[in-house]
Amino acid sequence: MQPRRLDSADGSFAPIGGWRKRSIDIVVACTALILLLPIFMMVALAIKLTMGGPVIFSQLRIGQGRRPFRCLKFRTMVQDSDAALRQYLASDPQAAQEWREFRKLRRDPRVTRIGSILRKTSLDELPQLLNVLRGDMSCVGPRPVLEDELERYGPHARDYARVRPGLTGLWQTSGRNLRTYDERVALDCHYVQHWTLWGDVLILLKTVPAVISFGETS
Repeated sequence: MQPRRLDSADGSFAPIGGWRKRSIDIVVACTALILLLPIFMMVALAIKLTMGGPVIFSQLRIGQGRRPFRCLKFRTMVQDSDAALRQYLASDPQAAQEWREFRKLRRDPRVTRIGSILRKTSLDELPQLLNVLRGDMSCVGPRPVLEDELERYGPHARDYARVRPGLTGLWQTSGRNLRTYDERVALDCHYVQHWTLWGDVLILLKTVPAVISFGETS
């Protein structure tokens, strides 16, 4: 897949926040990786022992400037999860409606028992700290989307492309599982259009209690 770029007139080549936001990303990601290394090792071992197969799951997502990148997570689903999802949605119209509205399922049959624990604690997203260090993502920003999801942003896709996707953001700290996808898009646009460095700090501080209160983020 060839990376696609937006017209430079939209400012997408210079991510919002510049070197200040990037500096915070590097400091936070490096510190978190060092402190959380024992948890990384325990989670990897647990996945290997209970699920077998690969420990890390990577999926092509769309980043700043509409550049595709490999988004990393600890694997939480059965292998062949895409086929399992298609089969499940075809057999359950209510679940299919929930997927269309939220792009999430409260009861996802693809998620394993340990995968459910990792999602509820957001531990599945820890490998994205490596995405932050590589410059694919930021600590705070919109959730990284699939290419077909970006179509749902409509004219607001330009806002999404102005900033690196984030490990956390307004959606996660604003009742994520209670929000429709359209509301999520509105929150992403609000974040981009009203970005401040202090706003990023506040979102980071709110993330831990939000995770505890609202459950899974993926």
